[in-house]
Amino acid sequence: MDHLLSITPPILPGSRCPATEPEYVPEHSRPWPPQASGSPDGAGVLVGVIDTGLFENAGTDHDWLVGVTGEYEKETDGAGNIPVYTGHGTFIAGVVRCIAPRADVHVLRTFSLAGGAFETEIAMRIVEMLRAGVDVISLSAGTYAYGNSGMLALRHVVETILPRHKGVVLVVSAGNDSVRDPFLPAAMANTVAVGALSARGDDRAWFSNHGGWVDVYAPGEDLVNAFAHGCYTYQESPRKGETQEFSGMARWSGTSFSAPLVAGLIAARMSATGENGVTAAQRLVEFGQTQAIPGVGAVLRPGDALAGD
Repeated sequence: MDHLLSITPPILPGSRCPATEPEYVPEHSRPWPPQASGSPDGAGVLVGVIDTGLFENAGTDHDWLVGVTGEYEKETDGAGNIPVYTGHGTFIAGVVRCIAPRADVHVLRTFSLAGGAFETEIAMRIVEMLRAGVDVISLSAGTYAYGNSGMLALRHVVETILPRHKGVVLVVSAGNDSVRDPFLPAAMANTVAVGALSARGDDRAWFSNHGGWVDVYAPGEDLVNAFAHGCYTYQESPRKGETQEFSGMARWSGTSFSAPLVAGLIAARMSATGENGVTAAQRLVEFGQTQAIPGVGAVLRPGDALAGD
């Protein structure tokens, strides 16, 4: 069985990832979390993003995305409308770059049809990233399976092939259904499963999946970063049917954006310590446990790349 992974999982009623649709912010808004300055900065570390693609003018429009490479997706259709799911990959690349400003980031356009892709395609994309020599892979998608033995193709890549590439770490979003059910591949071995903190930062975000299989929580509500130029029509209540014009920035929520924040922290740490991705991730999760929130779990925040050292 070839499972369908999606940035908008349709398995549960009302399920959607990201947790919210993009919200308008003024054209000249700056990202949040803001772009880090100084060391550690991710220099020399290659982060691969498997997502919807990259806007061709991302580096021209946003200084923190200069030098990011990838496979392009169009910002709008021929009528100037922003299709649903568009901009997800560019937003994620922006989050990575704000946490690790000098990291090399490459975006593969994979979720190009209705925000979904089959597990065999994702598995091949991970292998492609490994062959390209990435240090960190950020994946903000997944699904649920019947039993823990499901998703055999992707499980083979994550649990058998990935460990052969010593030091490469796979960071995956935990999903946005506010349930304990294992979300795959985040709940697989050899991944860093990332849940979302609320905007206040002192509790789990209302939408975040949770449970013992989640390794760490990071900010994932009301993040601000690069988005498309054009008109977006809302698909969900309470704004369903409304149209909003965007000018290149948006506020967005979801574990989709917690995962690249942690990927950025790993890259930043690697550039300062010389650790590989797996070791850097382990150290960060260990530190996250020292500032765990009762009832939530281990927590990481922007600026934590070298905290505790």
